[in-house]
Amino acid sequence: MPKRSVLGLYTDEDSAADALDNLRDAGFGDGEYEILTGTPYPEGTFGEAEPKHNLYRWPLIGAICGFTIALLITAGTQTAYPLITGGKPILSIPPMAIIMYEGSMLGAIIFTVIGIIFESRLPRIFMGAYSEKITEGHIGVTVTTTEDKTSVAEAALEKAGAEGDIIRGWK
Repeated sequence: MPKRSVLGLYTDEDSAADALDNLRDAGFGDGEYEILTGTPYPEGTFGEAEPKHNLYRWPLIGAICGFTIALLITAGTQTAYPLITGGKPILSIPPMAIIMYEGSMLGAIIFTVIGIIFESRLPRIFMGAYSEKITEGHIGVTVTTTEDKTSVAEAALEKAGAEGDIIRGWK
């Protein structure tokens, strides 16, 4: 079933918090509504659940991948083209350690950038309902739900005192 997006605009924080309370009372879950604002508010200002992120895992996974790839490249190169000089071992650990460190750092950096993109939910192909008034100081409460629940969402947003008309959009 296709999803619809409904947006209500509010001028103050209390009205937006009331809208979230109305949506919870109407049976909407935490994943179905979202606050859109151009002003940085602290987490939980409107009574929304604290977002959970897994960004800390991305650099760790990247460092492990980079270390493993660097280890395979250095060990593979030294065993594929053995240069025995003065009876020293073929796999020399100190030069390998430098390459493995650099590979770990490169992997961590690349995976961190990728993690930021994914945790920011980018690219967002279907934006849904949006208004330019959000960048002018208004607070938007958007609800993304099935078509049969959009009228309930609109009623909950209007009950909190949404400014103007409720904006509808596709998801």
